[in-house]
Amino acid sequence: MAAQFGRRLAKGAATTAVAALAVAALSASQAPGVTVDGHGRQTASDATPTPDATAEAGSATGNSPYYTDLPPLNSPNPSPSPSASGTPVVQGSGEAGIPATVLDAYKKAETAMRAAKPGCNLPWQLLAAIGKVESGQARGGRVSADGTTLSPILGPQLDGNGFALIKDTDGGKYDGNSSYDQAVGPMQFIPSTWAWAGRDGNGDGKKDPNNVYDAALAAAHYLCRDNWDLSNQTDLNSAILSYNNSQDYLNTVLSWLEYYRKGTHSIPDGTGTVPSNRSDGRGHKTTSKPSTPKPPTGKPSTPGTSPSPTPGGGSGGSPSPSTPPSPPATPTDTVDHLADAGTAKLTAMAGDEFTKKISTKAVTKAGKTVAKVRVRFTIVGDTDTTFAGGESVATVVTDASGVAVAPALRAGEKTGDLTVRATVVGRAVAALDYGATVTERVADTLARTGDTALTCTPGGAFADQVEVRATYKSAVADKVAVTATLIKSKDDATENDKGPYFKDADGKTVRTLTGLKTDADGKLQLPKMYADDTTGTFVLRITTAGGATLDVQLTVAAADTSASPSPSPSASASS
Repeated sequence: MAAQFGRRLAKGAATTAVAALAVAALSASQAPGVTVDGHGRQTASDATPTPDATAEAGSATGNSPYYTDLPPLNSPNPSPSPSASGTPVVQGSGEAGIPATVLDAYKKAETAMRAAKPGCNLPWQLLAAIGKVESGQARGGRVSADGTTLSPILGPQLDGNGFALIKDTDGGKYDGNSSYDQAVGPMQFIPSTWAWAGRDGNGDGKKDPNNVYDAALAAAHYLCRDNWDLSNQTDLNSAILSYNNSQDYLNTVLSWLEYYRKGTHSIPDGTGTVPSNRSDGRGHKTTSKPSTPKPPTGKPSTPGTSPSPTPGGGSGGSPSPSTPPSPPATPTDTVDHLADAGTAKLTAMAGDEFTKKISTKAVTKAGKTVAKVRVRFTIVGDTDTTFAGGESVATVVTDASGVAVAPALRAGEKTGDLTVRATVVGRAVAALDYGATVTERVADTLARTGDTALTCTPGGAFADQVEVRATYKSAVADKVAVTATLIKSKDDATENDKGPYFKDADGKTVRTLTGLKTDADGKLQLPKMYADDTTGTFVLRITTAGGATLDVQLTVAAADTSASPSPSPSASASS
């Protein structure tokens, strides 16, 4: 795709020349990790596109066209200047202004990610940079009060004619096109990606790619998947490339990111600057409804004329010829079914990562495997198990041997069985289900953290509380279920009806405690214990899920009065 876009851009020599000069000037001050090669093109260190960052692998935009306008060379920092009335007025580059509602959506998404995935370190300026490149900040902020675009923003239909080939995956639900997918909304998600990445950012109960709050939050989660840390340049580059796998796209976004980091300000909705140059060589287009292919007219096209472009959105617009061409066959078209590729039994303890991964192969009717097919893995059922990175859906492209390996699963706290469903993106074939099991957390060893003898007088209270530490295979066993019972003897695990006891919340006597759990360090301190009037030696048995057991001895005895009292000082002789 990047190469094809480059060929299209070559047609606009003047624009390309200006862009090259701008890139050269920007590289030293605006894009971190960006240098300029001998031809004036930007290159980014550590920015090699990853194999799975292709349209076929389920990228955010399907590698749709984007705006190539670069930020101005002057500083975006606004400076106050007096107005006619003497009141300071913030002035700065028009490019640095972001429509108020759009800016608010970016900042709210950043705040949400600080709580959901603090290790991602997502800056709102990155969302602003991508929003600028994808849709010109929702076409200059043409949004309603709740953040919904006033008219749809659509990319070109991805029919393989100069773009990626992605056949319809949503029945036209989001893009109005039941033949091919189109990127949708201010952050330009293709429907197949929105199906799992979509979020409700404004709390209205809907996930709408045309709403800037929903789209910004979805983009934030998309960029923070795979445990990326966006404060790290390599991870930042990988995240951006996964949004649109183009080196030029990466460099353009990095330039806007650095520009917005230097300063920006809020402007009224609808007054933002809309870019004019796109990676497919076309200028800005607007649309009020999705494009619909026209039926053949039977009339030959006039020589020397170009077909009318389909109305595009922030980064879209594609030719709609009078006679629709037959779509080229794709690897996906040849898939007859999915088959297991040697997946081992999937079992993990709560909170742990599954050691085995799901492997699925795409197979033709003749039994041959198919490469370059997008396989979507979805975790279904009432479970908090996710893929590494916190997502419940992952799309993977089959490799040269026709096999797609899902990301590692991370078990949640809910125990029991769950299902991971594999489907082919863009083709209706039977789903392939994999079963997985999450078992409860366990410990294999229990030990007291202290060795003080536990004694008490009849009717009194034990001075020390019992504290234990649980381990599993010598590692800390946290959040493990524990039961503590005062038993009759080591050989009789029946609950004792006399001797030491605990108190419940109402102060009543209890001799069995359940629902206890070890803390993050594997430790558990039991409540204070008391004794009735029965003297003797007693046993407190502590057990954990997994079978670890510890017996603690308790002694109830009368106070020792055998020691002779200290003699009183003798009276001194009278003088």
